[in-house]
Amino acid sequence: MNYKKLADMLFPNINTTISYYEEKVFPIRNLKTGAKVTRLGPSPTGFIHLGNLYGAFVDERLAHQSEGVFMLRIEDTDEKRKVEGAVETIISSLKYFGLNFDEGATIDGEKGSYGPYFQSNRVEIYQCVAKYMIEQGRAYPCFCTEEELEEVRKLQEAESVNTGYYGKWAKDRDITVEEVQAHLDNNDSFVIRFKSNGTTEGIFEIEDAIRGKLQIHENYQDAVILKTNGIPTYHFAHVVDDHFMRVTHVVRGEEWLSTLPIHYEIFKTLGWDTPIYCHTAHLMKMDNGSKRKLSKRKDPELGLGYYMDLGYHPAAVREYLLTILNSNFEEWRINNPDSNIDDFEFTLEKMSNSGALFDLDKLNNISKDILVKIPVEEIYDFLMKWSIGHKTEIIDILNKNKSEVMKLLSVGRSGDKPRKDLMYCEQIFEFISYFFDEYFEIADKYPDNIDEAEAKKLLQAYLNTYNHNDNQSEWFDKIRIIAEENGYAAKPKDYKKNPDMYKGHVGDVSSVIRIAIIGRATSPDIWEIQQIMGEKKVRERIEKQLI
Repeated sequence: MNYKKLADMLFPNINTTISYYEEKVFPIRNLKTGAKVTRLGPSPTGFIHLGNLYGAFVDERLAHQSEGVFMLRIEDTDEKRKVEGAVETIISSLKYFGLNFDEGATIDGEKGSYGPYFQSNRVEIYQCVAKYMIEQGRAYPCFCTEEELEEVRKLQEAESVNTGYYGKWAKDRDITVEEVQAHLDNNDSFVIRFKSNGTTEGIFEIEDAIRGKLQIHENYQDAVILKTNGIPTYHFAHVVDDHFMRVTHVVRGEEWLSTLPIHYEIFKTLGWDTPIYCHTAHLMKMDNGSKRKLSKRKDPELGLGYYMDLGYHPAAVREYLLTILNSNFEEWRINNPDSNIDDFEFTLEKMSNSGALFDLDKLNNISKDILVKIPVEEIYDFLMKWSIGHKTEIIDILNKNKSEVMKLLSVGRSGDKPRKDLMYCEQIFEFISYFFDEYFEIADKYPDNIDEAEAKKLLQAYLNTYNHNDNQSEWFDKIRIIAEENGYAAKPKDYKKNPDMYKGHVGDVSSVIRIAIIGRATSPDIWEIQQIMGEKKVRERIEKQLI
């Protein structure tokens, strides 16, 4: 077989060589010893999920901790799956969570010297490598139709053998130059297949940076590397790009382990060093007492849009992800409560390979811990920024009441045991919404031992004695007096000792007042909230409940 003639016949317009790209276009990067080059390679399908962020965080830490390079490559070779605006969504979503790329695709184009960073713009590069593989006898054109491939599959099933295009089932594996020319003269469409040297029994070993040494069955399939339109498949584009972009570590989910044999064989066929593979564990959740994978269909929290729509602070999400990425992070955080998250030394060795358990409740608790450390001014700015993109109807009231909002957010945040009430923007606004008349509502009921008539009696007594200038001690002394005068214990412990002597205790009276003013049975310090509201609003709220 004259492979050179075959290659020229199939790719007459490809005159570049692999060495040209290696030496002139994509030379070895000038980085310090040990520096890692990583890439995130999402497809522009319109859905970017937590798994993308999880892997991207690993990529970013590996690269930046080693003074290497972290890049964004858009893997857009599948025309059918492309969604308009998806690239912008990917870039803006990752930016929201604080992931900064050193090179790659951006909203305004591309940056970096190893592009194009959109695979759809690298077709000539892939075809150059495919042509070389044909010249070496390791790739060939396949003119089989869908109907012929289906017929092969049926025969394989009838014989109870592995399905696919390989060995004796690979009809065009030994196609002649003359047969190829006849097909081309007939304008028959074709794909380019990789000619595998693997066997169904063969095993190879590879070291995975997370999973350790793996023994995997060889690839034996003659996989398609270029489709009929000359565009590469994922398998081929991944290998070619990672080589030319000088990627050192490939971080991806464990679902890609099944594709490792084909990638490994292509790397070896081309004589290229294989990057270090890092196959991360699936993100799991507890469901009815058992673990299962997070599902796009069942679990809205899988999509990054979920966290952006609710307004989780990126610092909280990053902090939480590190707790499930590295088993020693929480211990480090306990010992370094005020340290910057980037001071933590992330390692692949501390990653789980058996399923990372995602817990939304834990994220919320971590979010509370993070937000209590963020200055109120920053929380206000974050809330404003979020409202512009996700809740435009509150922009004006946040703007007009900036001082009051910041005071409301500050209540109970000082001292040795600050309140940890804030989790994400949607909840933060709901938490302070009682302040605004247009959002105020009575959400909770009065205590069971107090009916409406009794509540009005207590509220009238409160209104009669209310003085906005009272300090906190004076204010509560008056509530205690109201309680005693109306048959309630001045102290909860007194009521507990002799419940038959009282209607209730001072806490019940306070709850009636709290519900009338903010609509809720629990809240931060009600005296502080009244000081922020002002006397007029406090009196109006009480008077409304007396009607």
